[in-house]
Amino acid sequence: EKVWRALTVPELLAAWMMPNDIRPEIGNRFAFAGPNAPIECEILDAEPERLLRYSWRERSQPGGAARQAPLDSPLDSIVTFTLARTVSGGTHLRIVHDGFARTAMPAIAMAGAGCRLSLDSSRKPIAANMPRLLLRAA
Repeated sequence: EKVWRALTVPELLAAWMMPNDIRPEIGNRFAFAGPNAPIECEILDAEPERLLRYSWRERSQPGGAARQAPLDSPLDSIVTFTLARTVSGGTHLRIVHDGFARTAMPAIAMAGAGCRLSLDSSRKPIAANMPRLLLRAA
């Protein structure tokens, strides 16, 4: 339950990602407060404590200028979190970020290198830079 909450409670998700207004209901649109412009998302699948999948649409141009029209971005993609119980009572978290253009690979790899998932006030990570983080280009 702690891992699911870290993915779906806005304040907990913001602690390791960005400020957001996520609500884990299929069809719900939400946004992350990106560094230059909002990152628009839509919940595609949500099965509590099992699966969370959403679209990811960057809405900025090089130099930080916000887009005036909904143009495709090389970073437009799908993020999938799959959770499974382990025999020891823990949670195996698989993160797949795919569908973005090959030209976005360097930026995506750099962003993934800094990912740390923390669930308590001591900021002790429960997951950090797992080698199984899967980034796939379209």
